[in-house]
Amino acid sequence: MTQVIVLNGGSSSGKSGIVRCLQAILPDPWLALGTDTLVEAMPASMQTSDGGIEFASDGEVVVGPEFRALEAAWLEGVAAMARAGARVIVDEVFLGGADSQQRWRKALGELPVLWVGVRCDGAVAAGREVARGDRIIGMAASQAEAVHQGVEYDLEVDTVHAESMECARSIAAHVK
Repeated sequence: MTQVIVLNGGSSSGKSGIVRCLQAILPDPWLALGTDTLVEAMPASMQTSDGGIEFASDGEVVVGPEFRALEAAWLEGVAAMARAGARVIVDEVFLGGADSQQRWRKALGELPVLWVGVRCDGAVAAGREVARGDRIIGMAASQAEAVHQGVEYDLEVDTVHAESMECARSIAAHVK
C-alpha cells in the first residue's frame, strides 16, 4: 500500500494545487509536507548565513551545510511519520536532481513510495511565478527542467496540458 507520494517539480509548476486535490479525492487522510514547510520552519538566520539557504536575485537557490544537516533530519522525520502509519504527500523541488532523489530514497528506505514528476514548461511556470507575486522572478524558469535531471519516476504529469484535479486523478489511479 502506497505510504508516501513524492511530487517533484520546479517552482510554480503546480505541485501545491495537485497536493490539495489529492487530499480531497484520496479516500484516506494524507498529510501534505514540502520543501516550503522545511524552509518556513527554519530560523530566519538560515536565509542570511553562508551555511543556510540563499535565494539569489536571479532565482538561483544555493544551499549550505547547515541547511543540509537540518534537511537530513527533516527527511528522517517525514519517513518516521510514514513508518508510524501516516500517509504523506511530499511537495518537493529536487534542486540536485538525482542526488536529491537519492537523499529521499535513503531516508524512506523500504516504504512504498509513488514517485511523480510534475512537469511544466519553463515559460508557463515563469508566467505563473509573476502572477503569484510571492516568488523570486527567474526561479521557475531555472528550475523547470533542472529538477528532473536524472530523476526516475513512476508517473509524470504535465500541468500545462492538464488542470490540477486531472493530474491528481491520474496520480490517485496509481495509489495502491
